[in-house]
Amino acid sequence: MKKIALISVMAMALSGVACTSNDVKDNKVSWGYTGTTAAIHWGDLSSEFATCKTGKEQSPIDIIPMVDIAQSEIQFDYHTSPMTILNNGHTVQVNFDKGSSIAFKGKTFNLLQVHFHTPSENFLMGESYPLEAHFVHASDAGDLAVVAVLINEGQASDFVQKVVDHMPSSKSEAKTIEGVTVNGLNFIPSQDGHLGFKGSLTTPPCTEGVQWLMMKAQTTASKAQIDALNSVMQENNRPVQSLNGRVVHK
Repeated sequence: MKKIALISVMAMALSGVACTSNDVKDNKVSWGYTGTTAAIHWGDLSSEFATCKTGKEQSPIDIIPMVDIAQSEIQFDYHTSPMTILNNGHTVQVNFDKGSSIAFKGKTFNLLQVHFHTPSENFLMGESYPLEAHFVHASDAGDLAVVAVLINEGQASDFVQKVVDHMPSSKSEAKTIEGVTVNGLNFIPSQDGHLGFKGSLTTPPCTEGVQWLMMKAQTTASKAQIDALNSVMQENNRPVQSLNGRVVHK
């Protein structure tokens, strides 16, 4: 049970819901992206958020590929799932049923959810993108891996349209949409491989040790789809953080 609870708490933190031992009575510490609770202040809002200020492997980053090595491939084993969607007050999130996973470096990570950021949190070679998707995974031991996809404005995405059609306009509980299914493989670019680096949760408590896997190829969503997401989420991107000597493998 402790292992399951750890995975649940870490996954929720990554998508924008932070819950810590000192905050149980109040349920959460209020944080956001503007004003006195903006990202620059996260490390001072709670002792549990100190890593947001003191951590040395923080995310997001400006991804500049540095070392060309033979990396392990990401082996996707995604399956179609009923669409369960929520607005947690920081992002729009789609939860997946059990059964989908990735394998990376001999370890299996179970797909939990995907959520979105407008504009992108990670940069690529100094460039920001209008939208970014984070597919969040956890191993049975509680280790986290995020497959990140940068999204350009362009052709409409069927996957994103399902999100736009059913996303709650304000904070809400998860709701399963009858008759609607999703499969992450319909959205993740299959070509060109990925860029790998170690990082953290991009939301409080900014826990480190997260394996980031940024797809090299980008996908697209229409301007209307991006604008619709932004109208609900507003700008929900943490600024890029220092590399502190980290190497991005390509």
